[in-house]
Amino acid sequence: MDKYKLERLLRREEGPKLDFKATLNLSTESEKKELTKDVIAMANSRGGRGYIVFGVEDKTKKILGITSTDYKEEQVQQILYNRCDPPIPISLDFIDYQGKTLAVLTVFKSHHKPHQMIQNGAFYIRRGSTTDFARRSELANLFQEHGLLNYETVILKNVPMSEIDNNLLRSFFKTLNVVSDNPSEIILEALGIVGQTVEGEGYHPTIGGLLLFGKNPSVYLPHVYIKVTYNNEAKFFYGSILTMLDAVSDYLKEIINVDKYPFEALEEVIANALAHRDYLDISRGITVSITDKNIEISNPGALIAENSIYKFVNENNPNRRNPWLYQRLLTLDPKKRFMKSGLGLTKIKTAFKDMGKVKFVNIGSQNLFKVLLPPVPKE
Repeated sequence: MDKYKLERLLRREEGPKLDFKATLNLSTESEKKELTKDVIAMANSRGGRGYIVFGVEDKTKKILGITSTDYKEEQVQQILYNRCDPPIPISLDFIDYQGKTLAVLTVFKSHHKPHQMIQNGAFYIRRGSTTDFARRSELANLFQEHGLLNYETVILKNVPMSEIDNNLLRSFFKTLNVVSDNPSEIILEALGIVGQTVEGEGYHPTIGGLLLFGKNPSVYLPHVYIKVTYNNEAKFFYGSILTMLDAVSDYLKEIINVDKYPFEALEEVIANALAHRDYLDISRGITVSITDKNIEISNPGALIAENSIYKFVNENNPNRRNPWLYQRLLTLDPKKRFMKSGLGLTKIKTAFKDMGKVKFVNIGSQNLFKVLLPPVPKE
């Protein structure tokens, strides 16, 4: 950290990865706890490095300065080490600026999320420029994104086995070259499709099993739907992932009905949304909005922490939110639409190049990923 990097930070506004504080006081347990909360929240939040700048008034950015002799980097590291699990890599720099001393605490990008405060067991994140407790869905996302939880194989103990569509199961096993009219529950459990919460008390579908093979997943997972709006009317589609994809594709073909329209590219965007959406976000489903301005596909689930827009669009094998689900969709879909979703999104841009621009928008603060396609041409 040097004066020029500091000046760049001072020109920015506070947010998930930047905080300004007037003082650096760590003499009491309460003050040490507050610092630990802020560092944990910054480490748990999406993005790269975070910075806490001490000696700056947060609203006005007035330079107040601190007494640098009060603290050393080793002391701050020890305070955080004793309160964070797992430990968070940081550095502390003191910089002379406008005749005063400022401290900049750098919170390096962590590959061991989520971090927890040892003293109270709490997990924190940054919500905008504010430190807050992580909500249940946010915490589950952190565990899933970093390989500590496989959400798709969570057992739904309130869902009976009768909700599994045996015809879809048979089709799946046929693709595996296994002929079975009634595959055993032990095999289904080994594949993660069903499970037992208590041994000997019966089987129940997993979340992934219900999403792939359920008769009516939205009865138990009401946020699993696709909403298509067109001409001021909204149509909802429910069912298993492939059932929804087939129904929405048929409906959009009726609406668009334009020769040489790159419909496969539009279908791929929707397939990507179904495979990579955040199924922990229970507040909304996938929406497709068709207007004279564009076609907008809005997907609950910002890119996971290891991806950027560039990486997700251009790389052949970006990190995936739902790897268990994606791998089975590759096998299950007879039309092989999910095979394409592993090739990056560059070819979607290419497919629409004669019609207009394609935009990919990642909104981490709202947990949304949007694809904006050119409007349907008028014949």
